[in-house]
Amino acid sequence: MKNLTGNATLLRIFIGELDMYKHKPLYEAIVLFAKRKGLAGATVLRGLMSYGANSTIHSAKLFALSEDLPIIVEIVDEEEKIQQFVKLLEPYFESSQYGGLVTMEKIQVIYYRNSKK
Repeated sequence: MKNLTGNATLLRIFIGELDMYKHKPLYEAIVLFAKRKGLAGATVLRGLMSYGANSTIHSAKLFALSEDLPIIVEIVDEEEKIQQFVKLLEPYFESSQYGGLVTMEKIQVIYYRNSKK
């Protein structure tokens, strides 16, 4: 395990739950790609409601217009590694032809440890 404390970068990728990449969910493909690239960690969060560039409401409510719920993939690592990863992500969006939003912000890592088990 690497030591990750202090200054780091948080990458957030906003996509849809039904977005696919090579016959698998796009969020899964992104997380597996981040792991292969050795990034410190990734988490997938499922949202309850969203809208984006197309102004289509996506909601978990019964009888909603869409069940394509929002997904946020969060990846944390050193800024340089995140910058390199973002450049490599473009083909995932191009190939899948889905929209999305990618943001980065500087963060302070307080605690990052593996399990003692």
